[in-house]
Amino acid sequence: MTMVCLTDFEQYAKQHLSKSTWDYYEAGADECTTRDDNLQAYKRIRLRPRILRDVSISDTMTTVLGTEISFPVGIAPTAFHCLAWHEGELATARATEAVNTCYITSTYSTCSVEEIAEAAPNGYRWFQLYLYRDRKLSEQIIRRVEALGYKALVFTVDVPYTGKRRNDIRNQFKLPPHLKVKNFDGMFQDQAESKEKYGTPANTLDPSISWKDVGWLQSITRLPIIIKGILTKEDAELAVEHGVQGIIVSNHGGRQLDGGPATIDCLPEIVDTVQGRVEVYMDGGIRTGNDVLKAIALGAKCVFIGRPAIWGLAYKGEEGVRDILQILQDELRLSMALSGCRNVAEINRNLIQFSRL
Repeated sequence: MTMVCLTDFEQYAKQHLSKSTWDYYEAGADECTTRDDNLQAYKRIRLRPRILRDVSISDTMTTVLGTEISFPVGIAPTAFHCLAWHEGELATARATEAVNTCYITSTYSTCSVEEIAEAAPNGYRWFQLYLYRDRKLSEQIIRRVEALGYKALVFTVDVPYTGKRRNDIRNQFKLPPHLKVKNFDGMFQDQAESKEKYGTPANTLDPSISWKDVGWLQSITRLPIIIKGILTKEDAELAVEHGVQGIIVSNHGGRQLDGGPATIDCLPEIVDTVQGRVEVYMDGGIRTGNDVLKAIALGAKCVFIGRPAIWGLAYKGEEGVRDILQILQDELRLSMALSGCRNVAEINRNLIQFSRL
């Protein structure tokens, strides 16, 4: 089968992954309204293409935090890549290195931060961080990623508790015995008997996290801090006031609060509030180069894909993730040309037909 678009990879993954693994990756919270709206929202946005603009040469290159990447799509932090492909995050890291884009590695990786860095020594990586009740756990992993050359911390703030994902409960989802959350290997020995949730003992996440924890992070690291999980202008303003370097507009792929807005619908008010003081990124629902174009036009500096990377892994490991990224880059280049944009800097809100929003 010729893989033409990301939906082809989705169908392949659905057919070839086990039911519980497929359900885990595909899950949204509760009725999956927000998960589904992340995709549908793009279909409500119409473009205003410009013509006769000499698009014989086009350039998709952009920068994030001052670092050049080949196009404005990176890999979002997603857990347990070894469920989809035996090399897991190592394959993802090599693919993003080859394509020259940003990979946000997940705390809940089935390969360690050291193994990921070794697999792709020249890759551009950020690290996604949760804060735990035991702050020493968080601090230890920050020290490790600093030493390994990770370039930013992505502080995920929308999981004081885990959303209710019905199929995971029905399937009694847990990691198979041969896999583990490698970053915490050996760290929970004293809690070996406690109930496990997504590879770590239940109740390790700290529901008391607040804005003061941004200050705590800044006090222990010099890495740039990016807040992931902002959906309102009020929280965007607070993030800027607290001195972060970036915001990822995200609803956790619709896996946390159901009934919240699609991320692309939140993007304009956040971009308008931030006014260029920090970079704004987003994830959720990106399936085509057209989607990328719309997000960049509405002010995102870069977008990140989650589930599609898993589908690429399920298809052919590193090669599959490279294929996913290449398809998105080719589609973005074509959509840019057909709408009259020669480079990423020319993509702006004039492309968006606001009467339809």
